[in-house]
Amino acid sequence: MENSTENPGQPARSRRGWVILAGVLIVLLVAGAIAYPTLKQRWSAPLGPALELPTHTPTTQPPTSTSPAISQQSTAVLPEPGLSLTPTEAPTATPEPTATPQPLCGGPALMTILAVGVDTEDNNYTYGLGDAIRVARVDFVTPKITVLTMPRDLWVEIPGISDHYGITHGKLNQSYFYGSPGMNYYDGPGGGPGLMARTLDLNFGLRVDHYGALNMITFERIVDAVGGIDLYLESDVDGTPIDKGTEDMGYFYSGNNHFTGEEALRFSRIRKRYNDFTRGDFQNMVICALRNKLLTPAVLPKIPQIIAAFQDSVITDLSLEQMSQLACLLPSLSRENILFASLPQEIFTQGRVVSPQMGKETFILEADYDVIRDYVQKFMAGEWPNEPKEPTCE
Repeated sequence: MENSTENPGQPARSRRGWVILAGVLIVLLVAGAIAYPTLKQRWSAPLGPALELPTHTPTTQPPTSTSPAISQQSTAVLPEPGLSLTPTEAPTATPEPTATPQPLCGGPALMTILAVGVDTEDNNYTYGLGDAIRVARVDFVTPKITVLTMPRDLWVEIPGISDHYGITHGKLNQSYFYGSPGMNYYDGPGGGPGLMARTLDLNFGLRVDHYGALNMITFERIVDAVGGIDLYLESDVDGTPIDKGTEDMGYFYSGNNHFTGEEALRFSRIRKRYNDFTRGDFQNMVICALRNKLLTPAVLPKIPQIIAAFQDSVITDLSLEQMSQLACLLPSLSRENILFASLPQEIFTQGRVVSPQMGKETFILEADYDVIRDYVQKFMAGEWPNEPKEPTCE
């Protein structure tokens, strides 16, 4: 009689193994069901105070139609005597409704974000001027991103702080400064970005959904975290000092350049030999180079880790879920659907105004604000820019 190799205890042990595995799965499912509301709440919760912008009160009645009133009676045309009403063509079939495109990545159809570059290096954002001001209009349906640069030197009305030293006006970049926690002038939500958002809304009708602020040292670290950026310059860019009071930003030669975070920051700050509009173009070039680096096969899978690593170094009211939606949208954006817009230089003139806070004259940009509001309205409606006349991510 042959010896059997079958272990008579194996089926029982196998069954016990499946029972244990099933028990573990049940425990995990129960624990997940219990923890899900908390995890979902953390995933969807804003990382900072929401803007809570005041509701706009309509100042005019909705337009009424100026066309002649239409009778409620039948508008069918009666035939002339002797003419037949027999139809000569078959009735046209009602077309099937087309499906409405849905937003990508689980995002909303549209999101507008105020992005502020702060001129400080401390991680607590206690003080600082909002020197780089962008508003991003993110279309999750097309998909498309348009980015509007707002000049920092516009003289604007700053709301909500008049009870502090009588401040009612200042430069646009100062609205961030007065809202910063170190100044303690502003009691509303969002700190510096919150007050700047209210200032943009009050002066130009530029209303945003969310905000994010990034200081210089965090910008450097983000660029270094992705391994630097590559930028092609058509001509040399001179950031060397023009006088003893000018900081040396370096000299950058034409051709292909690889920038570290520190070099990218210096390049983004160059303006003394140029102007603030040219500096905005330099910053947009860096933004495009960073976007291109994020889409490389080596970096793209690391985007979630990069977001997690730097979420505590950025001031924002975006949630982790919304950041994930934006990161998800990034690979879907074609180069021609990333457009940058600047208000035309010809609408501005240079001026000076006495600043009560500084006790002296300060440089400002003057313009017809109705013209700016018109551009803003077209930008918010997605009507401008509609072609890459401005620098694009090429």
